[in-house]
Amino acid sequence: MKTIMNRTSVILTAVLTAVLTFAATSQAQFGRVIQVQAAAVGDQTISGTVVPFREVTLTAQIGGRVTLVAGAEGDYFERDEVLVAISDERLTAQRRQVMAELRSAEAAMREAQMQYGREVAAPRTRDIGQMPGMGIPSMFDQLITRPMGQIAGLGDPALDRHVDLHSRVIGVDQAGARWQQARSRLDEIDSAIRDTRSVAPFSGLIMRKHVEEGDTVQPGQPLVGFGHVEFLRVESDIPARLVGRLRVGDMVRVTLDVGPTQVDARVAQIFPIADPQRHTVTVKFDLPRGVPGGPGMYADVHLPGTEVSDSVVRIPLSAIVPGGALPRVAVVDADGTVRVRMVRLGAVQGDLITVTSGLEAGERILDNPDANIRSGDRVDGVTAPRTTPRFR
Repeated sequence: MKTIMNRTSVILTAVLTAVLTFAATSQAQFGRVIQVQAAAVGDQTISGTVVPFREVTLTAQIGGRVTLVAGAEGDYFERDEVLVAISDERLTAQRRQVMAELRSAEAAMREAQMQYGREVAAPRTRDIGQMPGMGIPSMFDQLITRPMGQIAGLGDPALDRHVDLHSRVIGVDQAGARWQQARSRLDEIDSAIRDTRSVAPFSGLIMRKHVEEGDTVQPGQPLVGFGHVEFLRVESDIPARLVGRLRVGDMVRVTLDVGPTQVDARVAQIFPIADPQRHTVTVKFDLPRGVPGGPGMYADVHLPGTEVSDSVVRIPLSAIVPGGALPRVAVVDADGTVRVRMVRLGAVQGDLITVTSGLEAGERILDNPDANIRSGDRVDGVTAPRTTPRFR
């Protein structure tokens, strides 16, 4: 009796294991059937470099000794913050000298204006008559001396009056000119003093330093490289024969040398002139905000092809059968029979991968197949077929 019970237990265990295995296999092999479509061929991969959205190199406007370098590479600064300062002692001394000249010119101009006003209000030809105790000589001068002089051609009071006024006007103009010269000199020195401070033209970070505190620089010498890196771009030299495929606003796939990371980038700028030596055209692509890495990174730009071939297709990465030494896919026949087939893979673009041989457009494959799937298995009750997204 005990032997019969043991045999019964073994049989039940075997049957239960078979049922569970069949159920697990059926469930594991279940997946969505997708239809393979042809992919564009002739895709080209061109190397590029990640660059800031904006980048400038600040140079010395005057010669002197560097007294301040505000930060190191990677330090962030707001707009108008001082990045590099050059000594201005000599300019400050010149400014004090010019300020003294300006004050002297202002005093001379006030004196000339006062003399002109005095001449207008009290001409020198009447000074004698205005002196106290000199009434009779003045009257004799006005009634006899001056008329007799005019008759003899020895003088003209009206002309003398005009000459005196003109002389005072010339004095005012000369004093004003000296003041303008001093003021212009002061503005020139103030401008030179401002040039001793190199400020951030926009918010960004220091990308590279060319000088340190204590260095002596000459006009035109680079000080720091400054860039706006909140937004990044990829700059690439595209062969002229391929530029015709691109239009501003198009989206292309870019692989960044971090991870690697694949993103879609927008064509931002196509330069109008090709390089005469290399016959390439510079094209800039806007990267999405927040991508990893930074300026100077290597990047691959994948230019789309224009021809379609039934022998080259793209499928989801999830359609590759897990495990195995060689890549395989599960092809589904019209009656639901599965045929596991080895394929040759090409480049990866996002969640898709190119199949260069082993599949043709129009065939159906399983998405997310089980690792234990075998040729001859049947797939029943699958969802309606769908097509893989077409990439240019």
